[in-house]
Amino acid sequence: MKNKYSEPNSEGFFGNYGGKFVPETLMEALDELEKCYEDIKSDTEFQKKIDRDLADFVGRPSPLYFAER
Repeated sequence: MKNKYSEPNSEGFFGNYGGKFVPETLMEALDELEKCYEDIKSDTEFQKKIDRDLADFVGRPSPLYFAER
C-alpha cells in the first residue's frame, strides 16, 4: 500500500504538513527543478542511478569510490 503522503499535492504539501518554505528568490529555480524531476522520475535509467547512489552514498559506512580524473 502506497503512503498517501509520499508525494506532495499541487501546493507542495504532504497531507496537512509541508510546503515550500524558502525565500521567494528561490521559487523560480525550485519550480524548474520540480518540473525537471517530474519529467524524468519515471525513466528506468534515472531510477537505476538514484538506487545506486542511495545504496552507495546514503548512510554509513559508505563504500570507497575511485575518483577518476
